[in-house]
This record gives sequence, structure tokens and C-alpha cells, in this order.
Amino acid sequence: MTDTPHTRERTDEELRELAERAGRELEDASAPDVLRWATETFGSRFCVTSSMEDAVVAHLASRVMPGVDVVFLDTGYHFEETIGTRDAVEAVMDVNLITLTPRQSVAEQDAEYGPKLHDRDPDLCCALRKVTPLQEGLTGYTAWATGLRRDESPTRANTPVVGWDAKRRKVKVSPIARWTQDDVDAYVAEHGVLTNPLLMDGYASVGCAPCTRRVLEGEDARAGRWAGRGKTECGLHG
Repeated sequence: MTDTPHTRERTDEELRELAERAGRELEDASAPDVLRWATETFGSRFCVTSSMEDAVVAHLASRVMPGVDVVFLDTGYHFEETIGTRDAVEAVMDVNLITLTPRQSVAEQDAEYGPKLHDRDPDLCCALRKVTPLQEGLTGYTAWATGLRRDESPTRANTPVVGWDAKRRKVKVSPIARWTQDDVDAYVAEHGVLTNPLLMDGYASVGCAPCTRRVLEGEDARAGRWAGRGKTECGLHG
């Protein structure tokens, strides 16, 4: 799928209005239909981002747009299982897997900021290893898709199916925003979609190894991220 001139020439205001209108019109649309709208609207200027917690959105998008760009952010702190999931997705799915990395290696960051920055200033660590690399990696795209779901945590309860990402000045697509964990599990089972093995080992949300723990019974899916710090988001989504 190729871009059209009007796709490139849209102003931020036009894209924001487009996103907000699509969010209203597609609220009750299926995830494939949301992705179909995104690929038809933005073509190669649309990508999917994946933390490799699971590959549900990547799988959905690959069925709508074979060869779609799937962007993975390798922070240098991932579990081995997460890197393994990324490699498996690249091997078995019809996607173009793109791995982004921070400007500094972990060792270079330690030399400049001191070891274990994630313990002393997790917001700065996330900014250096997640937010900035993604900002730079999405430069060539007009729209990006995420796997955000409203049921994951209170901070995500109002996630639009399509919205305007003012921070990055891009259209943000969350095709499974209305899904529940049961919907995800059913899709994974029906289609044999790859998931991170850690999801079977007590982890409900998988991030960087130093800042992720297993969740306890009754906790929401994000409770294992930055536990005890009052931090619930890395900055990629809020």
C-alpha cells in the first residue's frame, strides 16, 4: 500500500480532527475493521508497536496488511523471554520487525548517570530508554497502533479506539481498547498467537526486568510494574 499526497500534506489540526472523528465512528467497530481503516488511510506511514507481552495486535494487523511494520523497543533491560518472543514473531508472522534501541547502551548510561538509574529515578530511565527512542523511531510514521486496553488499569479506562497523540503529533490507534482479558485469551487460543512465556508464570504485564514483578491475587494487570513507587506508566502512553 502506498501513500497519497494528501496523506503527507495533512496538518496536525486536520489529523487531530480525523482521529477524533474516527474514534467516534469506529467505537463499536471490530479490531480488524479499525486496523483496516488505519492501513487504508495511512498506508506505509502506519506501524504497529509491540512490547512483546503478546503478539495479538501484530497478528491482527498482519492479516489486514501483510508485511506491516512492527516496531519493538529494546531497552536493554528486557527479560530473555521477551527477546525470545520478538524473535519468534519475526520468524513466523508476515511482518517487518523493526527493533529500536536507546542512544546509550546500559553500560554507557551507567557511566554517565550511575548504576541502577531505574531504582533511583525511574522516570528518567524510562525517558532515556523508552520515550526518546520511540519518539525518534516513529518519525517516519503518521499513525501508530498499540495494544492498550481499557480494562488493564484505571489510567487506561478512557483509551479511545482512535485518538490524537499530542505528544508525538500522530494518530494513535488502539484496536483492542474495548477487549477484555477474556477476549485476548480467546483470540490467542483460536489463532495460536505467540505470547510471552512470563504470562504463564504470574506476570500480568511484562516490562523491563528490574521494574516488573509478578502480580498478586486481586491486583490489576499493571500492579506489577514499578510496584511501590506510585508510578503506573513509563511515559509512552501518558
